[in-house]
Amino acid sequence: MTMTETLGPHLPFLRRYARALTGSQPTGDTYVRVLLESLLDGNMRLPEGVPPRLGLYRLFHELWTSSIHLPGEEEASVDSSVEQRLQALQPDNREALLLTSIEDFTVAEAAYILETSEHEVQEEIDAALLSLDQNLQSRVLIIEDEAIIALDLENLVNELGHHVVGIAATRDDAVRLARQRRPELILTDIKLADGSSGVDAAMAIVADLDVPVVFITAYPEFLLTGQRPEPTYLVTKPFSRDTVRATIGQALFFHRPRMAA
Repeated sequence: MTMTETLGPHLPFLRRYARALTGSQPTGDTYVRVLLESLLDGNMRLPEGVPPRLGLYRLFHELWTSSIHLPGEEEASVDSSVEQRLQALQPDNREALLLTSIEDFTVAEAAYILETSEHEVQEEIDAALLSLDQNLQSRVLIIEDEAIIALDLENLVNELGHHVVGIAATRDDAVRLARQRRPELILTDIKLADGSSGVDAAMAIVADLDVPVVFITAYPEFLLTGQRPEPTYLVTKPFSRDTVRATIGQALFFHRPRMAA
């Protein structure tokens, strides 16, 4: 089996992890591209005796911890206000949470990826959740055409300490509500009731508001190709409480400094 065949199915999800970890599509995709180039050039090799996905994430972690800024990638740099917050929240804390909550690795697998113990991974998860929850309560607009899913999301978001300012089922309703109620975060499905697109709704909203968007879809691989402007934050259906919590936390963690500035 070729390297492309071995790693291809896992690359969309590695891009998701990299984007969530760095808070940026260009930055995350840059790290993934450099990792693949290193593998193809023979400068890095997949660990033996473990599943390819597990080995791939471990190599990504080695790259991430060895070089936070990649030379020659101007758009991949992180602004100074976020840098200060990253120093306050240890990278390993966020990695442990994202690996288990979003990428669905077990604590034991996350410990292997991060080269630490299971006990330390659990401590890091608890610390990350505490850090992300502090001062990150926000006003949330939900764009979802299925009533049961919308209600489930509303209850979940409220339980996490946020406030849902409205629920929209179409692009036009979403844009109207956003202009009226000025949300601080958007949670949106991809396909909406009248055939309109959650992506189009989000683009129209962010043209007026500086607000992070978390996309929710049953087919994340279609939005994680690395070939065009794509979501930074993506939740896969069916979603869990921890996944939504971690993704919202990451989106607000990176976005709040820009709003303050």
